[in-house]
Amino acid sequence: MRKYNIRTLEDLQAAKLELKVEYTLKQNMLKNDGKIFLKQFTLGALIKKFATPSNLFKADEKLNISGTAMSLLLPMFMNKTIFRSAGFLTKAAVGLVSGKVGKSLDAEHLSAIFNSVKGWFGKKKEQKSKKFIDYGIPPDSETY
Repeated sequence: MRKYNIRTLEDLQAAKLELKVEYTLKQNMLKNDGKIFLKQFTLGALIKKFATPSNLFKADEKLNISGTAMSLLLPMFMNKTIFRSAGFLTKAAVGLVSGKVGKSLDAEHLSAIFNSVKGWFGKKKEQKSKKFIDYGIPPDSETY
């Protein structure tokens, strides 16, 4: 507990103002810390953390969990969305082809696809290339 040496009304007002400034600063610090803490649990941060090629669904070369999951989920997804009104033969062919394609997808391919799709929606900054300006001074001269 703090001890205040307040003897006059001005001392009281100064202490009151000091406490108000102190709790406002602590409140702002707490809000900023809370935002930083919650930012690490957003979808983008979690994808950056866990969707790297080295740790995405691949225990070793023989066990390819992402490929197995994609070989099962991709045919179902294709038949339920794109080929919804297709016939039995078309759905069977799509199931076979997308199953083979899904099995060949591994963590590196999935993260590359995700990064390319993410690049489509990212902000594009124009990069101006700096042109070399030739002043006529040769590079071996003493003035260069």
